[in-house]
Amino acid sequence: MNTVGFTFKRIAFFLAIPALIACVVGWIVSPQQFFISYTFAFLFWFGLSLGSLGWTMIHHLTGGRWGYATRRFFEAAISSLPLLAIIFIPVILGMRALYPWMDATALSADEILHHKQVYLNAPAFVARALVLFAIWIAMARLLTQWSAEQDATSNLEPTRKLRKLSGPGLVIYPLTMTFAAVDWVMSLERDWFSTIFPILICIGQMLSALALAILLLAVERRRTPLTQIADPEIFHHLGNLLLTFTMLWAYLAFAQLLVIWSGDLPHEISWYLHRIADGWKVIVILLFLFHFLVPFFLLLSRGNKRRVEILTAIAATILVAHVVEAWWLIAPSFYQTGTQISWLDLAAFIGIGGAWFTFFVRHLEKRALVPRNDPRFALAIPT
Repeated sequence: MNTVGFTFKRIAFFLAIPALIACVVGWIVSPQQFFISYTFAFLFWFGLSLGSLGWTMIHHLTGGRWGYATRRFFEAAISSLPLLAIIFIPVILGMRALYPWMDATALSADEILHHKQVYLNAPAFVARALVLFAIWIAMARLLTQWSAEQDATSNLEPTRKLRKLSGPGLVIYPLTMTFAAVDWVMSLERDWFSTIFPILICIGQMLSALALAILLLAVERRRTPLTQIADPEIFHHLGNLLLTFTMLWAYLAFAQLLVIWSGDLPHEISWYLHRIADGWKVIVILLFLFHFLVPFFLLLSRGNKRRVEILTAIAATILVAHVVEAWWLIAPSFYQTGTQISWLDLAAFIGIGGAWFTFFVRHLEKRALVPRNDPRFALAIPT
């Protein structure tokens, strides 16, 4: 990313240092709040990398023009997964403060929670996290390695390998994320359960990763060789994908609510009751407006999707709304009487985000912004 990338990396690094120091202070003076804030921040930045993993594999299978302009951003994001594995350690250390299945009193008082103990226990939680990160890191490593090999040779074998991995990889991604969603998010509340929720998390990850890629492409589009392919048609394609996943996210969110509410499921409904009480109602309205309704109607226009400035504004709106959603998924499990915003929320978000973005730019700078020697790449350049 040259000058722009260096500037971003420097800003991210210098923001991360004081924010991480503030997190350490928060850990000491208010450990409960620290773990809540840290988990929210981790889930958002982790979601950008996992969503990028999904987009990388989709592009290798489809070869769409949009992917040649954004693939490097997705590859840089998935290259940060080893860092995220390290960043996850404080979540493990904070299990007792976060999860009710770590509380002996809660286990004895709640029969359902007691039955879940066979699955939800500290050794199993850590073991599953290790396996999941190993799978994701291995997939990311192979995808970036074979992509780099294709850059260096005209032999088609690396592309064949990428396609062979991406097919089963698109099954492995939501399957593994299901375990992560159950362990890391759903088990924050004693009786919460939903079969739709893990897929909703996956779609949210991919939506936010796509929004970030659009923002980065808008910043870098005038640089060679991106300028050759980052035309209005590419942004139109990306806008169509953004519209599709915005609709899919809204559909799954509504389907989950409809099934639980109309079925009058007492344990599952409690999760929603925590998230619509008092000040949380405002958050729900904001999410409905800016995570779905406003982007949806704006993206219906072909002209809006082809105009970089408008599409960038829509993508930024969705990305900010997704930050709020990540907070809304975590915080009400602990603050059921009303919204509470802590300075540690911002410190953890900036600290983890600064570290993530520093590694992101570092990996992005290592390679050309456009893939080389891809046998389908000629199709991506307009004639």
